[in-house]
Amino acid sequence: MIKAEWFYWLVGGIFLVMAAQMLTDRTNPKRVGTAAFWGLLGLGFIYGTWVADKSAPAEPLGAAVLVMVCLAGFGFTGRGKGAEATPEEREARAARWGSRLFVPALTIPVVALLCAVGVKKLSVDGEPVLQKGSETILGLGIGAVVALVVGMVMLREKRLSTPVHAGRTMLESMGWAMLLPQLLATLGSIFSVAGVGDQVRRITTAVLPDGSLFLAVVVYCVGMFLFTVVMGNGFAAFPVMTAAVGWPVLVIQEGGNAPAVLAIGMLAGFCGTLVTPMAANYNIVPAALLELKDQYGPIKAQMPTAVALLGCNIVIMYVFAV
Repeated sequence: MIKAEWFYWLVGGIFLVMAAQMLTDRTNPKRVGTAAFWGLLGLGFIYGTWVADKSAPAEPLGAAVLVMVCLAGFGFTGRGKGAEATPEEREARAARWGSRLFVPALTIPVVALLCAVGVKKLSVDGEPVLQKGSETILGLGIGAVVALVVGMVMLREKRLSTPVHAGRTMLESMGWAMLLPQLLATLGSIFSVAGVGDQVRRITTAVLPDGSLFLAVVVYCVGMFLFTVVMGNGFAAFPVMTAAVGWPVLVIQEGGNAPAVLAIGMLAGFCGTLVTPMAANYNIVPAALLELKDQYGPIKAQMPTAVALLGCNIVIMYVFAV
């Protein structure tokens, strides 16, 4: 049986290899801090296996996260000047390969879908080929490996070090922002356990007039939008606003269609993702990778669309979901 932990070990090992490269990169003035940040992340993927099965304490993992926060927060991470192709070389290669360059990227979701739908049904001697309950994450990992092979064969690249160096360069470009979605999603879970949703529910039920269905829809959708703007992640806002308004008011009290209400609520939250710098991996990192003069350019361009879609979600939920 292919276990999910193998995928996590592979990811951790890749981070450790890249951390070793960063440590030896003398073009990066902050190479020690950068290597420490990504090395701790790699160790976390591996050490987390024993934390999950309760054979090792979780405190070292928590301490590593705090150290990573300090390294990123106090500016101890940076970027080296690795060997990169010139803009002219990149344009020439893009013109040569055209749309075929998307083949490796599209391989990942195709393989992931095949694993989640088809391979999950396969078994050997009564044991499933993929660990039960982890078919999707394993499909993602297998898809990434297959996409790497496809890309290297298609581009006739014989050295594995080439994609590793390219991945390290992108990793340094994205920096700590790459981990922001996971951290913010965890923050949403903490808020839910702390009872933030219950407190918001008490406030909203006290303020909302009885029988005001449309106003409740507006509060839920706009609340998802605003909480996402503040927290940077729709998944972080979802448990808070759903516990406060979505479930008790729109589903239980008003008898709304639960799947439709909650799905549209998530879409309202995603509208907030379009307009917040907290969603750095969506809005700030692309500006840095594309070397835009205005780092908030994507947010400014997306704001009209976000507001229009928020209004559409409110109308759709009111008309069709409740």
